[in-house]
Amino acid sequence: MEPDYHAMRAFADTWGLLAMALFFLCVVGFVLRPGARRSADEAAAIPLKED
Repeated sequence: MEPDYHAMRAFADTWGLLAMALFFLCVVGFVLRPGARRSADEAAAIPLKED
């Protein structure tokens, strides 16, 4: 039996929203973690370094 549009839409509305919210919270947590500024500054300076 093939899933119909409404069943797939209901699944995406609930679990898709939950998955996107968890992904967003993980990204925010990764960006706001201690030491993030130092590592971001080091990564930003890579193109300016002379070998």
